Amino acid sequence: MQWSSRNILPIAGACVLACLVIGTLWWELHTTTASLTAKLETQTSITPASTVQATILTSPSASQETAVFHLRKGDIFALQGEWSAAKKEYEEAVRKHGGIPALRKLAQAELQLRNISNVRNIVQQLRQEGAREEDILLLESIVLLRTGELTKVQNYMTHAPDSPHKQYILSLLALIQGKHEQAQSYLQQTAIGWEPTLRTYASIIQSAYDEYALFPESPPLHLTTLLSRALAQVQECELALPLLAQVVQQEENYRDAWIVQGYCELTTERVSEALISFERAYALDPQKPEVQYFLGRTYAGLGNTESAMTFYQYALKNGFSPEKEVRIRLAESAMQAKQFEDALLQYTTLLSGNDASPDLVASYVDVALQTGKLDEAYLLMQEAAVSWPNDAAVLAGLGEIALRLGKTEEAKKVLEKGLALDSTQKKIQELLREL
Repeated sequence: MQWSSRNILPIAGACVLACLVIGTLWWELHTTTASLTAKLETQTSITPASTVQATILTSPSASQETAVFHLRKGDIFALQGEWSAAKKEYEEAVRKHGGIPALRKLAQAELQLRNISNVRNIVQQLRQEGAREEDILLLESIVLLRTGELTKVQNYMTHAPDSPHKQYILSLLALIQGKHEQAQSYLQQTAIGWEPTLRTYASIIQSAYDEYALFPESPPLHLTTLLSRALAQVQECELALPLLAQVVQQEENYRDAWIVQGYCELTTERVSEALISFERAYALDPQKPEVQYFLGRTYAGLGNTESAMTFYQYALKNGFSPEKEVRIRLAESAMQAKQFEDALLQYTTLLSGNDASPDLVASYVDVALQTGKLDEAYLLMQEAAVSWPNDAAVLAGLGEIALRLGKTEEAKKVLEKGLALDSTQKKIQELLREL
């Protein structure tokens, strides 16, 4: 297809879409993982887009601390787009008396999984728990937006008291109706409101309008794609998908629109549809590592481990960033395929690199035991214990390797130190019973 010269700059601007989406998500994921592996030492928020976490359980009991742990694990899965796994963690947080924050997170997971009846049930629980009316308004309105009941949303907003939640819903309603001046007005009001999460979301969506404004001659198609990207970033893929369908119908060679559409389909568990979208993007640009990475995830979701590993390897070779993410996926797929040597190579590389973190230790120890390469594992675990001397999981790993090598006295000393740091470590308890 031939493009006129006046469209070249807008198209070039639009071509950064996938990188912006993926870069933002990976930055948030890195931040979240670091927070989790700090062993829950603070009660701070997990990601910039979820500052509501800062209010969770200000004086936690032991059970509530467990709820926080599961909330944070759920947030990691959520940022990876793995909503079924996130849902399980949030359900556990609810069972551990996580209260309103846990119920809100669970509702978000159910929304992403399109379990509307479950969301409505959670709304009733939130009411019983005394949740803010603004939060109820937000959830109920998003359900109506996703089910296409736009008139009901408008009527609901007409009678709702003013709040950032109301302004945000009105911005989404105007956006999907194509009333972009109204949408921006509501976004500006949301961005100066008192709800921090919605301030962040409003800024993300407004940035799509701002980026489009840099290219005044750009066709509306590019604005639609930019807004779809922003909706994906604020976890509104259900609203983004109809917009993306319009884009690819008008321009079937728009690679980045296929990427964002595939991402939304993958994270909402439309895996077969995601495969079609990512294959279209791959046909347009077979060297793009982001496409290769997401094809790997899609094939993994379809149970095709061999193809998943192939595309993860392509992504790694072509410089996918962050490298840590694709190496973890590759190692996990290799473990599923019982290719333990390949898995060990990935985990060894990860633990020896600049992005090493203690959360990798348990998986490394498991695969080291499978391969029988305990001497190498013992040396690496000693280095890990120097890097993270107060991490109970790391000490559990070193203790287990030492025990399997017959170094019982060292194992006992290390494991007892680990248990003193974290008395809930079941793995350490099991290993000590072996001594």
